[in-house]
Amino acid sequence: MKIQLSELDRKILRAVQDNSARSMAELGNVVGLSASACHRRLKSLEDRGLIAGYGATLDRRQLGFAMQFFIEVSLVSQSEPVLEAFENAVRAIPEILECHLMAGQSDYILRVVCRDAEAFAQLHRELVARLPGIARVHSNMSIREVKPYAGLPV
Repeated sequence: MKIQLSELDRKILRAVQDNSARSMAELGNVVGLSASACHRRLKSLEDRGLIAGYGATLDRRQLGFAMQFFIEVSLVSQSEPVLEAFENAVRAIPEILECHLMAGQSDYILRVVCRDAEAFAQLHRELVARLPGIARVHSNMSIREVKPYAGLPV
């Protein structure tokens, strides 16, 4: 079911994705509304479930996580117990920032950050390789982020 959005709603969503820390007055100025009108529209977008939450984007490099990897994982089986055990174990590892169930050659792709190559080797040896149901693991190191996540194209 596709939700109908006005151009004004789209402007608000783009502006909030760009900077959710703006005051209502600042947001209103950006989209061309009064603060109170902007607040009502934003509240409506939240109530309709279009805004899942607010947060800060942290700079991983400034926090010492210089290396980023994408790890392709294939499991021994795609049975529900194997998938569930794997997914539960992944949720417990803070260095795994994202985990996606895939269609294609690999069952999952993980996005992982580490401080250095030694930390990645330890993470791989002690955690990733020991995840339940693993049949194959293939790691790819990110050399440079070309286009960081900047929000959905609303």
